[in-house]
Amino acid sequence: MQADLDRQEAWLSHEELDGVRGRVPILYVAAVPVRVAENGDVVAVGLLLRASDSGTMDRELIAGRVNYHERVRDALVRHLEKDLGPMALPSVPASPVPFTVAEFFPTPGVTPFHDPRQHAVALSYIVPVRGDCAPQQDALDLAWLTPDEASETGLQAEMSGGHGALLRQALAHLGLSSF
Repeated sequence: MQADLDRQEAWLSHEELDGVRGRVPILYVAAVPVRVAENGDVVAVGLLLRASDSGTMDRELIAGRVNYHERVRDALVRHLEKDLGPMALPSVPASPVPFTVAEFFPTPGVTPFHDPRQHAVALSYIVPVRGDCAPQQDALDLAWLTPDEASETGLQAEMSGGHGALLRQALAHLGLSSF
């Protein structure tokens, strides 16, 4: 008898994924990249700029699926490097513990988090990055904002799908703003 661990498929086809998305929650990781001073203070928060399917420009956090047979830590590093580049040098702890779990629903209003494609559960992390970051893939820009700038309600309100709420939770977790 062969164990499931011997399977070679990394993920589902587009058709299979669409079918699964309608039936079960999908596991994601989300990351708030930060720059940290030598004394441990967060001095900057990184936000991506992407063009949405509707043609608008949105600021977003880093997020993506965890693949079959992939450790959460590896998925987190993969998505950070995919969006920030291979020289970002993220500092993911050996045993990552999320600062929160965000549950995205296809129905708006169930939680602050919305994903019209699926029910998704995102383990959410604050990750210091030490290296050179440059937007990659479909990210058009990467802005480093001070914690005060990232705390601005207007900015968070412009972030789609609940990414603003997730950013607000991350800043509160760091003691940088009121929840």
